[in-house]
Amino acid sequence: MNTTFTSTRTWRLGLIGGNIVASRSPVLHTVCALSVGGNASYDLLIPAEHGKSFAKMLDHCRDTGFHGVNVTYPHKEEAAALVPAGDPVVAAMGSSNTVRFTAEGPRAFNTDYSGFVAAFRARFPGKTPGRVLVLGTGGVGRAVVFGLASLGASEILLYDTDLAKVVSLGAAVRKQFPETAVLATEKDKLTDLADITGLVNCTPLGMVGRPGSALPAGARGAPVWAFDAVYTPDKTEFRAQTQALGAAFLSGYELYFHQGVQAFHIFTGAEPDEPWVRSIITYTP
Repeated sequence: MNTTFTSTRTWRLGLIGGNIVASRSPVLHTVCALSVGGNASYDLLIPAEHGKSFAKMLDHCRDTGFHGVNVTYPHKEEAAALVPAGDPVVAAMGSSNTVRFTAEGPRAFNTDYSGFVAAFRARFPGKTPGRVLVLGTGGVGRAVVFGLASLGASEILLYDTDLAKVVSLGAAVRKQFPETAVLATEKDKLTDLADITGLVNCTPLGMVGRPGSALPAGARGAPVWAFDAVYTPDKTEFRAQTQALGAAFLSGYELYFHQGVQAFHIFTGAEPDEPWVRSIITYTP
């Protein structure tokens, strides 16, 4: 690819979340902009540091010329509740990680959902997820579970310390995908992974500043594949546990990459040059 660009557009973008100082999203979006001959700024916005609620921070971004913002933990469900859906799936799953500011007002999208589907298909071409245990049913968990259902998972087992979230997500998925079996599971059953095809971590455990794993020590079984939504750091305890059980691993980096380039397209209307962007953003899983 020719790396000599003439800038034709400049976009102001950002990320609203809590524990985001180590986020790689700024570099991804600025490189996406370069790949289409433009420039982008990308701010990391922690509402508490600005003395603002999430809603007020979103208003601030709208009023100061942002084209769009990504949203991460712990605000994804709040974003879906506050912002009109730009895609029907957002209303169904109740979680948004992408807000575009338009002349008609902000619109909510979810590229965690579409990004996970793209990442799974790229890593496991032609495969279906099978029987999957999902740990964590917050914002990213909701998106990934919807993705698993759309990929044809035969059964999805949900675990969260907040049972209300499990119940809510199960009802939402069954309404959208009535053929998919979605069941709650209990903590004392997490060590027995017999007949589990896939293991998924969608909790914040393993993130920088949040050490540990949602999967108990001593878990036994032979899962075929595993996915960790955490990618900073890339070598998490959950990853070590699942690889020790023989699972082929899908890194959260792949979700980060696919959701990011899709979000950039939503923000700008431009199609990033994905192979070139990937070649510039070096990463060794």
